[in-house]
Amino acid sequence: MKYENLSFKDFENIQGQDIFTTAGQFNSYLAYLQGNGHLNYRIESLTPVGPEMNLLMPGNKIPQWAVCLVSNDYLGFSQHPKVKEAVIRGTEVFGTGSGASPAIGGHFVYHRQLERKIAAFYKRTDAILYTTGYTANSATFQCLLHKEDIAILDMAVHASVYEGCLATNVKTFLHNNLEQLELVLKNAQHSYRTKMVIVDGVYSQDGDLADLAKIAELTHRYGAYLAVDDAHGVGVVGDTGRGVIEMYDLFDQVDIITGTFSKALGNMGGYVIASPELILYLKYQSKQHLFSTTATPAIAGILKAIELVDEEPQWRDELWNNINYLKGGLIDLGFDVGTTASAVIPVKVGDIAKTLEAGKLLLKMGIFSNPIMYPAVSKKNARIRMNVMATHTREHLDKVLNAFSDIDQKLSISKNKLAS
Repeated sequence: MKYENLSFKDFENIQGQDIFTTAGQFNSYLAYLQGNGHLNYRIESLTPVGPEMNLLMPGNKIPQWAVCLVSNDYLGFSQHPKVKEAVIRGTEVFGTGSGASPAIGGHFVYHRQLERKIAAFYKRTDAILYTTGYTANSATFQCLLHKEDIAILDMAVHASVYEGCLATNVKTFLHNNLEQLELVLKNAQHSYRTKMVIVDGVYSQDGDLADLAKIAELTHRYGAYLAVDDAHGVGVVGDTGRGVIEMYDLFDQVDIITGTFSKALGNMGGYVIASPELILYLKYQSKQHLFSTTATPAIAGILKAIELVDEEPQWRDELWNNINYLKGGLIDLGFDVGTTASAVIPVKVGDIAKTLEAGKLLLKMGIFSNPIMYPAVSKKNARIRMNVMATHTREHLDKVLNAFSDIDQKLSISKNKLAS
């Protein structure tokens, strides 16, 4: 088997092969990537999340320090002393686990407090907690949408949304294409029981935003419900960090809000916010919630992180200073960063081989970033994706810009080089 033009997607379901044969071939593919220095995944870190990390590379015995551009800890709250103190205090009082699923003894006061606090953050009253943000999407839509219903998805929504919609009808529209959205809504208007438009607030690969005001108007005009996953927007976008929903002032126009605690809030878990009736329904009907052991007392740190979004807005200011500095520097160097308007900054390369080589060279220069390729993005849209943190310094970001300038001399991946 030739591996040059393959991706992880090619090993999902190989016809005529059992899973152990497929797994063996996939292992050979991973060995091929590693042999070429292109396996920038599952790299072990010896230090906490931060603007720099000490990495133990496969096959190396000596760790290497690198500027970290792979973390979603946008505000640095996973390392904030007050958040750590809250985690320690919660663990000291309640221990290290909850011991049961929510319906049969695993629902504690700290769960109720977090439900109320995250709901109030979005000017609502009711929320449900999941153990991951991925599950918040996959479990919720699986519970709510069935064969009589339809999910209308922006093509760029997260994989967890697609998984949640496997049991229902699905129509997609080109990313942020409102004409296509309206056409799908028109055609679905009288054909399905529940019609739900599902979009991201901030898109995880391009870092751009949903045109939420127009999407909300179209959705409700045609009798559909609107669900927004703003995992990458919370703490980052909006005057007070309440995401794209705040930016458009649509708190009362979004029917279902989903998100995660694992990004700007520096912990683990997911949430869904909706009407009291729908939330109560999910608490007794969503199987992954109902039959999973609840989150540990360490989520007490999330309670403090939510408060810090308001109490210490300087972290969001620092984050945006860093976003604008790095984005502006990359644009000045001629790189294509697309339409990003968040802490997610892609450098679009296009060619998969060049993208993998760029990731390899960046890592050698002490820059830990993510080469992204199909199926996460289209085959012609491979890129280096970077996540900016409030705790990055100018020295860190200048090192990143210098590294990109250097690899452009070798790989010609900027628009300037491609045009010359």
